[in-house]
Order: sequence, then C-alpha cells, then structure tokens
Amino acid sequence: MHQHTHACRCGKSHSQPKPLCSISSIKPTTLKISAVQPVTPDSDCGCCADESPGGESDGESDRPALTSHQFRWQIAGMDCPSCARKIETAVQRVPQVQQARVIFASEKLVVDADQDIRTAIEQVVKDAGFTLTSNDPQSPTQPVSRWQENAGLLLLAVLMLASWLLSQVAPVWGDRLFIATTLVGLAPIARSAWKLLRNGSPFSIEMLMTIAAAGALVIGAHAEAAMVLLLFQLGERLEAYAAARARKGVTALMALRPDTATRLKGTSREQVALDALRPGDVIEVAAGGRLPADGELLQAAASFDESALTGESLPVAREPGEQIMAGATSLDRLVQLKVISQPGQSAIDRILQLIEEAESHRAPVERFIDRFSRLYTPAIMLLALLVMVLPPLLGLGEWQPWIYKGLTLLLIGCPCALVISTPAAITSGLAAAARQGALIKGGAALERLSRVNMMAFDKTGTLTAGKPQISLIHAFNAMDENSLLRIAAAVEQGSTHPLARAIVSEAERRTLDIPAASHQQTLIGSGIRAQIDDVTYQLLTPREAKNLDPAQQQQIANWEAQGQTVVLLLQDGVVLGALAMQDQLRAEAASALVELRALGVYSVMLTGDNPRTAANIAAQLQIDYRAGLLPADKVEAVKSLGAQQSLAMIGDGINDAPAMKAATIGIAMGSGTDVALEAADVALTQNQLTILPRTLRLARRTRAIIRQNIALALGLKAIFLVTTLLGFTGLWLAVLADSGATALVTANALRLLRQR
Repeated sequence: MHQHTHACRCGKSHSQPKPLCSISSIKPTTLKISAVQPVTPDSDCGCCADESPGGESDGESDRPALTSHQFRWQIAGMDCPSCARKIETAVQRVPQVQQARVIFASEKLVVDADQDIRTAIEQVVKDAGFTLTSNDPQSPTQPVSRWQENAGLLLLAVLMLASWLLSQVAPVWGDRLFIATTLVGLAPIARSAWKLLRNGSPFSIEMLMTIAAAGALVIGAHAEAAMVLLLFQLGERLEAYAAARARKGVTALMALRPDTATRLKGTSREQVALDALRPGDVIEVAAGGRLPADGELLQAAASFDESALTGESLPVAREPGEQIMAGATSLDRLVQLKVISQPGQSAIDRILQLIEEAESHRAPVERFIDRFSRLYTPAIMLLALLVMVLPPLLGLGEWQPWIYKGLTLLLIGCPCALVISTPAAITSGLAAAARQGALIKGGAALERLSRVNMMAFDKTGTLTAGKPQISLIHAFNAMDENSLLRIAAAVEQGSTHPLARAIVSEAERRTLDIPAASHQQTLIGSGIRAQIDDVTYQLLTPREAKNLDPAQQQQIANWEAQGQTVVLLLQDGVVLGALAMQDQLRAEAASALVELRALGVYSVMLTGDNPRTAANIAAQLQIDYRAGLLPADKVEAVKSLGAQQSLAMIGDGINDAPAMKAATIGIAMGSGTDVALEAADVALTQNQLTILPRTLRLARRTRAIIRQNIALALGLKAIFLVTTLLGFTGLWLAVLADSGATALVTANALRLLRQR
C-alpha cells in the first residue's frame, strides 16, 4: 500500500507509522554478502565497534553475489566473553569461513561461509572445548548433559578426598595418589590448552593452569597441584552458573514466546509452530495465554498484561482493531487475533535481536578492557618468568621458593574477572531496561545515556499527546465556518501530520462534503498548497502570511498566547480565515520532568510552533524553550546545547531524526515514525515519559557497577600480586581468589536485574 509522506508547515515530515512501530519498527539487521569477503569490524576501533554487524551498506553490491550460507548454533560451556573470543578465533581459521560472530548474551554462534561446512565448524568448536547444539535436523551434535559436565569435577573431588585420607595413614602413598590425582585432573586441561594453542589462542587460562600445575609437580608441591586443579574446575562451574544468571534477563524474554500457536481455519483449529504463522492468519489465545506473534484484536474488547515488554504494571484494555505485541497475556477472555508480524519479526524477536546486536555496539570502557586484557595475560606470564629466574640468578634466594612464587603469579594472570566485569553489567542493564520499557541499542548507547545531564524535547507527540483538536474556526470575511473547514480539509486530505488529521477529522465529524483537491504541494517549514476547481488555496503559519491587518494580528496573538496553534487559509494570497487547534500535555509530562530535575537534568523544549504557544506550554512544565525552529534550526540548537554538556534529544517525527543524530544520544517515543526509531539510540516501548527518569537512573547505576567491578577485579589482582611476591599467598589461594573475583563481579552485575 502506498504510504503518503508530508512535510508540514512547521517543518515536520510525517508518514503513517507501521503496526506496532513502538517496537516492530526497529528493523533487524540483514547481512548482505557479496563476492568480496565481508569486512569484520575491528573490535579495537571505536568507530567500527559502533557500526552494526556485518558492515552492511545501503545499496546492493554491483559485483555478482556468491552462493552464501549462514549457520547458527547454540553454544554450551561459555563462562565469560574470553570464551567467546576463543571460539571466534578458532572458527575464523577455517578457510571457507567469511565471518564468525559469537553472541555471548544469548549463547549463539553465527557463521557465514561460502559452502556447507557445519561438520568442520562443529569439530573446531569441540576441539576448543565447547559444545554446539542446533535445531537443524541435519546437525548431529547433541547437547551435553549436566552429569557429563560435572563428571570431571566429581571424579577429581573423590580422588582428592581419597588422597588426603590416605596421606593421613600412609604419607608416601598419599603423596603418590596426589600425583595421580593431579595427572587425572591435568590431562583434559592440558589437552584443551594444546588445542587452543593450535587454534590461535596461546594465552588461555587452560595454558596458565597447565604450566602452573605441571610446575608444582616438578617442584614437589603435589597436594597443592591437585588442589589447584580441583579449585579451578569448581571455579569454572561457579563461573558457568554466574554467566547463566547474567543471561537470565535474555532467557526470560525468550520464555515469553509459547512453543506453539492455535491457528483457526474456518471452524477448525490446529496447533502449529511459530515459524508457520504468516501475516493474515487468525489465531486464538485462551485467557491466561501469551500471544505467539504480534496481532490485531478482531472481536470484543479484552484486557492484556503487557508488563513483561513495556514495564506497565497495570492491565491494558484493548479494543477491536488495536494491535498487541507478542508476549502479552490475555487476562479475562479467549481472544482471536489476526497475525501482523512475519516469523522471527515479532516484538520479542526484535528486542532479543537488539540485545544481541548490542555486543557489536560496545561501550568505550568495554573496548578498553578488551584491549587491556589481551596484553595483561602475556605481561603476567613474562613477570612470572622473571620472578622465577632473576632473584635466584641475582643471589636473592633459592630456586624453589621463587619458582613457586612465579607459578602462583601465573594463576593471577587469568583475566576472566576483568573481562566479564563490563559485559556482565551491560547485558544485565540492557535486559533490565527492556523489561522497564526502554530498548537501548548497545553498551555504547547505555554509557552515553548515563552521562546525560540535559534533555531536549520535541513538543508535538512528545511533551503533548500529539492529537490536537480544533478549538476555534474564525472567518475574516463572509464565509461561514463549515465552508472554511471543508476547503481546509480538502487541502490537507491525505496528510498524516497531526494538525492535518485534526482538520480532516473535524470535517468528517461534522459530516461535511470534502471536495477533491489537486496539485498538492508541501511548503517546507511553511504549510501546504493545493488547487480546488482551479483555484489555489494555501494553509500557512501566521508568520508566512504577509497581508494581515493589525486587528487580525492581535486576534492571532491572543489565541497563541492561550497555547493554541493557528493556521491561516488563503485564497490566491487573500486570508479567508483562521483555524486554531490545541494539543493537550501528556498527563505524566510534568511529573516526569520533575523527576529529571531531581536527577540534575536540565530540560528544554525545541519546537517549530510559534513562540507564544511554546511559552504557554513551557510555563506549564517550568522548562526553557526555543520556538519557531525549522528542522535545520533544531540541529543547530542541539549542536549548540550539546557543545556545553551531554545532551539527549527526545522526539517522534521524521524531522526529529537529524537532531537525534546530532545529539549525544537520541531517544524515540513509542509512537515514533520509522525514521525516528531507526535514528534513535534508545526506543521507548510506550508513550510514557516516566520511562525516561527510571531508565536514566538504571544507566547511571550500570556505570557505577561497571566501575565497582573493574575496581574489584584489578584490586584483587593487585593485592594477590603483592602478597604472592611477599610469600603470603599459595597456589590454591590464588586460583580460589581468581574464581571468587569472577563470581563477585558477576553477582554484583546481577543486582541490576533486581531493579524494579
């Protein structure tokens, strides 16, 4: 269906919003693969890291496309982002692979290749120590059971206990059993370290553990070597549990989707998989059931619980014809709906995709930590070697104590706690924000939002409801009200601008006969022009009308001072009359701005409306304003204000998109147009300004937790570095501290998921 786009008299351009544009307009990224191998964004580059995955372009490649395949797997066994990096490194070494990406938040591996190489990929990942599962029936890989995962830990624990008991009775045999226990525990770790070394990851925790445990055996610390391996495996299990908890917000969103849907065909019902649903299908959802796809309510009014997706705790009443998001729960009746989303394109799917893509839009602090961690482990290994060799060579002690200290330092060289400190907090923050009604497009956007101390608001549709109504029609000649209204409605017919809709709706309410207009032409920033029966009419803002007499100017000034927006109808340059419209402030606007003020955020309104109307609105909200702005003026205002401090631009229209891009961060209202939602870094899932202060609080809390986590991770490393050199820390305590630090920073990040 053709979509009419109209640039209005205030400089705005509006198009009909898509169904459920609050979420569904946030389009998924599609990867275009040409004959040239895709460029993988450099994770060390701030510019590349903020680009969408795959580096897609707006146009198709002129080169002939190769036959390409994209494969997806679920990954089992990842404990931290370091594991994701190991898998990516290993898979990228397969010759036919064009691009490989591991999404830690949802445990997915996405591989683009020029041929079917699933078996090779699965073998490479298995060699790296991880397990792939796939819904593809052709994929033979099966998930590993919990018993298999914990078998090695249980065996090592039993052998460790037996070794200790035997050492109490027969110390020599107990020591030998400690050696055997160490070899049993070391074998799989050493094998994994060797495979990772061959796959391009030489500085892995497995390599550090292998060197430390083998070195402990050589110097005779047999019991400690066995204890280090036991604590390491226990720490791995704790890290896996903590990582699963960190992904809880994402998996909770996945759980909102039912496995099947009830589809109606005539009088019959059938249970079908979600990917079998198509737009236009009629489905049935029982009371208490969740919607499997975005749908349009067909029959009687019903109440829905949308809290899981919008953060709105109260039930929402929906009328026939209204659209409801997937994941909402029908509360009071069995309902029938018409599916309006494609498979994999429902509200939940798109939220999940935003969270997954967030890993490609990493925060600057996360990129710094990633670069630092790549250097940290080799540096610690070099330091450990120097500690082992230099003091004895310089005559500062015996070889064995310094070798022991060097081996202990190796265990401090694992960067897991540091690496997971930031992404664990960001993933939790993004999931918590989505649950509260804000979709934040990545860690970089979350970090920028946390620094915001000024917010610029569009007026129509943002601070106001965006549904103005005709409040006054005044003819300046003998023409009656209805005649004036029907001509104005004819000129605006087909436009989607709120003021145009108000004029047309009022004419329809009065059941007026609206004549056909031709040669409609938008006058950017001024109004609109059209012809009716070969007579040219214009609807203009008062500032564009040149021949108003003083009395007319005074009348218009009085109406604008009352907060009304005035447009003038002209025939061949002669003013026929005026139409005044008034938009109501959002009920929650004043309270939301008060909350923002309490958070130290300064608010300003940027509007294309006249200064008197803007002053009236701003006075009610007790904020500053800039009025009479064209789209280019808004961009300049945002740049000017943003030069002084971090600025967020909140809007909903096409004309707001350039200003959003110019701001530190752009925020789109839930009813915003596609362009506004695409340009924004944050999209609200509903038209509630109260989401802003709580999202800002969440962003600031996330940044604080990231700082706490980095301090914890580095602080513990520093403490144990000093205590190791002083001889206070042993091997087993070092590995316990490393695993404990990882668990601590993850548990600290999980506090974000508990925010209500």
